Amino acid sequence: MSIRPIAPADHAALVALWRRTPGIRLRPEDAFTPFCAYLARNPGLSLACDIEGQLVGCVMAGHDGRRGYLQHLVVDEPWRGRGLAQALLDEVLTRLAALGIDKSHVFVVRDAQQSMDFWRAQGGWAARDDIQVFSTTVVES
Repeated sequence: MSIRPIAPADHAALVALWRRTPGIRLRPEDAFTPFCAYLARNPGLSLACDIEGQLVGCVMAGHDGRRGYLQHLVVDEPWRGRGLAQALLDEVLTRLAALGIDKSHVFVVRDAQQSMDFWRAQGGWAARDDIQVFSTTVVES
C-alpha cells in the first residue's frame, strides 16, 4: 500500500470511484478543471491510496489558512476494513499540521450511514450541533 499526492491524471479513476461509492455526491466542482485548480491551490494535500498500482482510496483536502477541509474520503468497497481510510486520514492531518493547520472540518451527507459511522468512531472528531451550513453557487449570467 502506498499513499501519494493525487495528480490531475487520477481524475477519471477518482470520478469512477466516487460514482460507485454510496454517500458521495458529485458536484460541478468535481469536474476536471475545478479539480485541477483545487489540487494546484492545495499542493500535496489531496491523497490517493494505491495497492499494486490500482487506485483504491482517496481523500481530497485543502485549507483556508486557519482550518482544514476534508472531502471525499473513500476506500473502494473490496478494500475496506484494512485501515486504509485511517491511514489516509492520519497522513492528511499530518500534512495539514505541518502547514500550521490544527483544526479541520469534514462535511458528511446525513443519509450516508457508513460515513457517519466512520466519523463517529474517530477519536477527536465530534458532530457539531451549534452551526448550520449554508451554501451558494454563483451562476454566471
